Order: sequence, then C-alpha cells, then structure tokens
Amino acid sequence: MKKPDTLSTPGAAIASYTAIGDSFTEGVGDPGPDGTYVGWADRLAVMLAEQHPRHELRYANLAVRGRLLDQIVAEQVPRAVELAADLVTFCGGGNDILRPGTDPDAVAERFEEAVAALARSSGTVLIATGFDTRGVPVLRHLRGKIATYNAHLRAIADRHGCLVLDLWSLRSVQDRRAWSEDRLHLSPEGHRRVALRAAEVLGVAASGRAEEPWPPEAVRTPADARRENIQWAREHLVPWIGRRLRGESSGDRVSAKRPDLLPLP
Repeated sequence: MKKPDTLSTPGAAIASYTAIGDSFTEGVGDPGPDGTYVGWADRLAVMLAEQHPRHELRYANLAVRGRLLDQIVAEQVPRAVELAADLVTFCGGGNDILRPGTDPDAVAERFEEAVAALARSSGTVLIATGFDTRGVPVLRHLRGKIATYNAHLRAIADRHGCLVLDLWSLRSVQDRRAWSEDRLHLSPEGHRRVALRAAEVLGVAASGRAEEPWPPEAVRTPADARRENIQWAREHLVPWIGRRLRGESSGDRVSAKRPDLLPLP
C-alpha cells in the first residue's frame, strides 16, 4: 500500500487511524466524563476528523496501560496490521526502559521488527520518542538510557520511512502542570500539548500550539514542595513499588478501549 505523502501534502486526508502502545497512548491521566481515559491519541483523532468533516474518520485505540513492548508486539501489532489503517501511531518500550537492567539496544531491535510489519501494511506510521526526564524525580537518573533509546527510534524511523513525534524536544511538557499527580503520566493539558505536536508533524490544522506559553503559576515555597513530595511518595510511589515487587501490572484485567476501526461518536 502506498503511503500518503503527509510531508509534501500537509493535511492529507486520513480516513482511518489506529493507535497502539501503553498507558501514554491509552490516555492515563486524562479522564473523560464517563471515566474512560481520553488522552492525546483520542484528541488527535478528533483533530483528524475535523480536518476533513465530509470524510468519516474510523478510529481504533488498542493501547493498554502497563504493557511492555513484547506484549504490545504480541497483542496489538498483529491487530494493527490486520486493520491496515491510513495512519498508525506506535509508542512502546517506555515501560521496558523504566525497568532495571533492560538494554535499550535490545528493546530497539524488537521495536524495529514491529515497525517493519506496520510499515508494510499501513499507510503512514508515526512513532513517538520518550520524554526528557531531567526534571522528573526518580526518573531523572534514566535520562541517558532514554536518550539512547530515542536515538535508536529516530534511526528506525529513517530506515522505514516513518514520521517522528519528538517528545524529547517538546519544551512545554517540562512544566510540572503537564503531568498528573502520579508524575508518571501526563495531565489533560499535557495530553493536549502532545496531540497538538502530533498534528503539527502530520500537517493537520488545529486550534492551538504545542509550545504555547503556560499562564503564570502561583509561587510555591520549599515547604509546599516537601509536602507535595511526601504526599506523592505515599499515594503513588509506594503503591508503584509494591506492584513491581508483586509482579503485578496496572493493566492486568484491562482491555483495549477501541479494539475496532469505528467512526468517532
């Protein structure tokens, strides 16, 4: 199948879109009114639908929180290949990189095998890099590991003709308000910024800019920061460590929210 020329034809019509990945693409941190997570991929789907209102967009989101790359490859990639959408967004490997002892080179090799399969069956494949974690407590020590993985992802995109959603360079998500209370997932505004950046990469018109300035924030004292850190550790860090020790995942017993290519409501 010939890929749409989204680079030379900004806003080229996309009639179908499949998103695969983990909690980031499922939309954790961005709850909707019915309790289902929204997230950047759902927001991007709306932008795509608004770009060409006369053409009904069909959208599937196969992402499930907590999934490791091998699980995404086994559970989601075959379905995405079967659906053969005009656009596939693929973000995976982040949960692997967070685990001690994982080799970003080995993770990237498995990622590339999946990208090759998606590129053969779908129109345009867009892959997302990891975020720059320099300002994120606990995760800042993984910055070099994430950067190594990102370098692989950019090379993979180049080899297979994919677009890149470069989240490392997205400065607006360095603001703490872009992140939810657990400091691992984006807030609703963070998801909106990522969706806007994805729209920019695809050449899709949107009402807003990914790097639009944040409004002024109230001054926080060192005492405020200490209280927030203690609350975060008690409510989020300790339970996260407990799940790791028990071999549990936040995605256990969770299934994809949009397993089929269906029109948006």
